[in-house]
Amino acid sequence: MDMEEAFDEYNKMVASLQKIGLSQYEAKAFLAVVVLGVGNAEIIAQTAGIPRTSSYKVLDALEKKGFVVSSEGRPKIYKPEELSKIRDRFVSEVDELFDKLEFVHEYLMEKGEPQLVYTIYGRERVLRKLMEIVDLSDYELIISTPVFSEIRKALLKNLEQAVNRGVRVIIITSPNQKVPLNANIYRREGLIATDVVSDNKRALLASPALEACGYTDNPSLAEHLTNFIRIMLSQSEK
Repeated sequence: MDMEEAFDEYNKMVASLQKIGLSQYEAKAFLAVVVLGVGNAEIIAQTAGIPRTSSYKVLDALEKKGFVVSSEGRPKIYKPEELSKIRDRFVSEVDELFDKLEFVHEYLMEKGEPQLVYTIYGRERVLRKLMEIVDLSDYELIISTPVFSEIRKALLKNLEQAVNRGVRVIIITSPNQKVPLNANIYRREGLIATDVVSDNKRALLASPALEACGYTDNPSLAEHLTNFIRIMLSQSEK
């Protein structure tokens, strides 16, 4: 493989990693860690070709997402998580995502009801729709997401108001994610998408980066999605 072919392959790997939820800097840093085997933030940034000032933030994000592990001490030393573990996790996550999609598809086919799921693009628009769902909730709100910390930043006030008005808020998220007080919290590894169901009336399924989502206000479909999430919930540890 010549340099041009190697560079093309490198760009393809960066693009592929972005498709599974990494930013461009995160993808480049992860590839650098894989190549180096072990290294500190400065060396990794230099190898990845990313700004040194962004390296700790990028590497901390990769650690939270389960792509790298770090050692205690100064400076921090990073190494890649076992690649087989990352692969197995994503295979499991993709299987789960397509199980949900197949479930929705089959349900719609059985009902013969067209255009029940509406697509929304853009992170800000997705967050606004999430805010709307939270504010409309009367008695129950289920949020299953690996990125609850990001939702919390945007919707903390709305979630607290929902809890205060008596809404039962159920949050299924990854370990170490901060959640509002008085919510029902379940920790689960391997989450990939964001699922939100409100009052068995409305539901939303968003991409890992919250850049696009499908939304429905069809009660029968929302109820079926609630049941699907409850099946997963029964397999989680509170």
